Amino acid sequence: MQEKHLYEYAVIRVVPSVVREEFLNIGVILYCKQQRYLQTIYTLNEEKIRSLAPDIDMEELNAYLVAFEQIAAGHRDAGPIAKLDQPSRFRWLTATRSTIIQSSKVHPGLCGDLPGTLQRLHAQLVL
Repeated sequence: MQEKHLYEYAVIRVVPSVVREEFLNIGVILYCKQQRYLQTIYTLNEEKIRSLAPDIDMEELNAYLVAFEQIAAGHRDAGPIAKLDQPSRFRWLTATRSTIIQSSKVHPGLCGDLPGTLQRLHAQLVL
């Protein structure tokens, strides 16, 4: 029997106008302390995003998401946040903020296949 691991995840959202509180799910952040696993996955569906925010700068949005990905990976050129330990990076990525990229509340789960779970959550919550 495959061992189950406790994980935490949050949905990455694009929020073009914080005042209007409208958002679109575009990705997932998944963290498992026991397995030292922290990954993000995202999909930018330009048509859906433009239906919510016709004037959005897609290049800027993508740059923000690449920064999220690099911070999650602990990329050494991604600034001081990326140099923190994994738990701190996950907490920073999922902290409440009022910017164009936000995350949902953090949710727990149990699984034996972290990459598969990340893909499943992405398919269920984003695609």
